[in-house]
Amino acid sequence: MKHIVKILTLVVAITVLWVGLLQTSIIPCSHTWLLPVYFVVSLGCYGLLMVGVGLMNFPTCPQEAVLLHKDIVEAKEYLKLKGVDVSSSYLL
Repeated sequence: MKHIVKILTLVVAITVLWVGLLQTSIIPCSHTWLLPVYFVVSLGCYGLLMVGVGLMNFPTCPQEAVLLHKDIVEAKEYLKLKGVDVSSSYLL
């Protein structure tokens, strides 16, 4: 619930700033009308950047890979004891 309040507060603050810029003549009116579009495009670019950074820093876990391989071997042995054929080439 707190996160929603923060987002709504930010949206209201940006809206008030935008309406204030529309009322004053600090920025030309033709540019002020495009500010929401610029904001959405900037937000999209920021999101793509964060996804890219997250993918570049994606951690590898060699210890977990070893544990997963042990679990696979254990599951194959268990299934063989139960009479299930797991000798297909697509399984590890």
